[in-house]
Amino acid sequence: MEKYVYLFNEGNSDMRNILGGKGANLAEMTNIGLPVPFGFTISTQACNDYYKAGKKISDTVEQQILVALEQLEEKTGKKLGDVTNPLLVSVRSGSVFSMPGMMDTVLNLGMNDETVKAVARLTNNERFAYDSYRRFIQMFSNVVLGIDLFYFEQFLEETREKKGYKVDPELTAEDWQEVIAGYKAIVKRQKKIEFPQNPQEQLFLAIRAVFDSWNNQRAIVYRRIHKIPDSLGTAVNVQSMVFGNMGNDSGTGVAFTRNPSTGEHQLYGEYLMNAQGEDVVAGIRTPEAIHVLEKEMPDVYKKLLATCQLLEKHYQDMQDIEFTIERGELFILQTRNGKRTAQAAVQIGVDMVREGIIDKETAILRVDPEQLNQLLHRRIDQTAKRVPLTKGLPASPGAATGAVVFDADEAEQLGKEGKKVILVRPETTPDDIHGIVAAEAVVTSRGGMTSHAAVVARGMGKACICGCESLKIDLKNKLFTVGDTVVKYGDIITIDGSTGEIMLGGVAMIEPQLSEEFKLLLSWADQVREIGVRANADNPVDARKAFEFGAGGIGLCRTEHMFMDPKRIPIVQSMILAENYEDRTVFLDQLLIMQQGDFEGIFEAMEGHPVTIRLLDPPMHEFLPDKEELLVEVTKLQLTAPDSPELAEKERLLKKVNQLSEFNPMLGHRGCRLGIIYPEIYEMQVRAIINAAVKVTEKGIPVKPEIMIPLVGHVNELKRMRQLVEETAEQVMSATGVYFDYLVGTMIEVPRAALTADRIAEQADFFSFGTNDLTQTTFGFSRDDAEGKFLQTYIEQKVLPENPFAILDREGVGKLIEMGVTLGRKTKSNLKTGICGEHGGEKSSIEFCYLAGLDYVSCSPYRVPLARLAAAQATIQHRGSIVEAVR
Repeated sequence: MEKYVYLFNEGNSDMRNILGGKGANLAEMTNIGLPVPFGFTISTQACNDYYKAGKKISDTVEQQILVALEQLEEKTGKKLGDVTNPLLVSVRSGSVFSMPGMMDTVLNLGMNDETVKAVARLTNNERFAYDSYRRFIQMFSNVVLGIDLFYFEQFLEETREKKGYKVDPELTAEDWQEVIAGYKAIVKRQKKIEFPQNPQEQLFLAIRAVFDSWNNQRAIVYRRIHKIPDSLGTAVNVQSMVFGNMGNDSGTGVAFTRNPSTGEHQLYGEYLMNAQGEDVVAGIRTPEAIHVLEKEMPDVYKKLLATCQLLEKHYQDMQDIEFTIERGELFILQTRNGKRTAQAAVQIGVDMVREGIIDKETAILRVDPEQLNQLLHRRIDQTAKRVPLTKGLPASPGAATGAVVFDADEAEQLGKEGKKVILVRPETTPDDIHGIVAAEAVVTSRGGMTSHAAVVARGMGKACICGCESLKIDLKNKLFTVGDTVVKYGDIITIDGSTGEIMLGGVAMIEPQLSEEFKLLLSWADQVREIGVRANADNPVDARKAFEFGAGGIGLCRTEHMFMDPKRIPIVQSMILAENYEDRTVFLDQLLIMQQGDFEGIFEAMEGHPVTIRLLDPPMHEFLPDKEELLVEVTKLQLTAPDSPELAEKERLLKKVNQLSEFNPMLGHRGCRLGIIYPEIYEMQVRAIINAAVKVTEKGIPVKPEIMIPLVGHVNELKRMRQLVEETAEQVMSATGVYFDYLVGTMIEVPRAALTADRIAEQADFFSFGTNDLTQTTFGFSRDDAEGKFLQTYIEQKVLPENPFAILDREGVGKLIEMGVTLGRKTKSNLKTGICGEHGGEKSSIEFCYLAGLDYVSCSPYRVPLARLAAAQATIQHRGSIVEAVR
């Protein structure tokens, strides 16, 4: 018989796929002798079987749960539902990958009208017993019965106000009994049922609710964002309760073995006395910093510190630990590898290498390349003028400016419209995740640095401030106040998640400064990686930034971007409007001087590293005014100034726009087709490149130009363009007496080029796969139309697993790339290959490029560090896996 249920002492940390992350860690901690309340785990397979059976727990699984329950009762000496010595348990989810706040928890299960009396008698604490019972009713009614928490919170708040209390601990046992009666009435009113009194029924309803929560909306959103497979399912952990709300010698908290924001090697976390665990992460009360516990309960703090050190050494990673103190005794409820900011990930990785805990390759693998973006963006300029408003807890570093919104749906809607917003809430819940995704930053008035908002924001690299108690939020009227200052919906604020400061209006920001640890980690990555990293840069400024970030060259310089300068557009337009070759060359000569200056700056910035320059690619009409706008102007002039020279010029321009306009510009007169019809344009560009290379060479700076012909689909196109390049280059070098090596290659961006790569390689020194256009031509999608109209629906409905414009489509586009590399190198074994689309800065796509045997990837300058790290990770994970025929 297949095993579905495991006691904690039957599992271990290697059983993550079966027990989920939480269950595997509970088992591991039990086996190494830590004080873990005993329990059992229902496997992820039971969850998957539940869905296959039409959301029904099988007889086999039910029987194994009951057997495990008996063993738990025997171990604890308590019995579920017993009126003399009742067993109370928690029921928690536990997916394979950590999904904070995405799944649901029930505490104190097993309480009913009779067992609550036994708990009161056994603990000699009637107030504690009834407080625990009301918590159970509230959680169970929300998680299992689906009743909105608002009804319970509203009733509790009304009770506090009526009795003149400010905080929950002021309520007496009698007060809690009133609350319990009110809560039961809410259940009866909302669900037309009595609150369940049978503990075994409670248990199975809770288990079903955890299984159901695997497919609730917030879990689906979280999995989509973090690319977690839907097929994994969740485990269920049933654990005997320990109580942090038994009085002032009890408490609960969360501790990180290192600072998850900065990486500093010190215990970091928060706790609440006389509270249960959900109080800390839910943000209902603002907790104390963990170091205060050393003064309040020194013996417990000492044990906690020793436990943290043991767990970090055992798991060889920074740990996020949940603990409870029951009457002065420490219990460990959970440990997991802690989520951390990019800054902390780098710091912790480097420190652990220095401390001898892990090796360099492990440190490289520990840092998520996508997180590095957090370190490469702006922060607040400390010299800038600011209008301080208030301060909260610095929960996630970074700075942001945006319009205040108070609702997650509004944040999402405005985000889709391209507006920058900051989500301000009393506290966030898992239901707010879509708003957090859309917002620039998050601010909460309640909760600490381990609350839901803080954990989710840190994981996403968003700035976050929590526990800002001076913020008085009025959700109904969409405003908040700080003293006499009123901030309304839509007002602009700036926050600094590193300091906790909130400021009115916008504040100037400055470029980031990279830490020595960051540079060291990337240097380790460079020592390991077996694939080069270049940058896409179209001007000297971007080239210098790319070089600063460690680019090994320029993989794509788009020459058309040099034409887009407002000062150059009139010359470009005049060149396009020229009626004959002679007139056109007048303007081309002017553009040559401008482009030559740009190329000189780029060559100098790259200091001898290769620079791949793509000749003009887009169709001519893209440099001309918009056809519709031009038509409106012509019509107005025909009515107001029919004989004016301006009208004649506008009509001439409109005629040319009509001539050059195309129904499908992507498949039209562009790329090498321009060079063949107007060879003087490409000749001018080649002359500018070679002239610039001569000038820079004369300064003693080596150059490595690589001239790329775009949109080649047939070898004859490349053959003709190569001849033009070589003849022009020879003319310049002969005239100047300065000679240097250069390459001529092509961008593979239409399927025919990949399919005939063996022929095209006869005329090419290198292939650069333009995966943006190759994806469009392979799928038959227009990128702009697809993303705006149907592509998101395709992804949500699983028609496509990922956005192919964001993550390289390995099955289709990837197959063309592999074919292009293989065929090309059969013709020319030393053929250099790379990609220069946006995929060059995405970690999964970089992994594919390594496996496909490409020589380099090219990406935007700010993604160069990410690509360097991702390339090293691909090398470590797949070293020796490259197909020899490709490599």
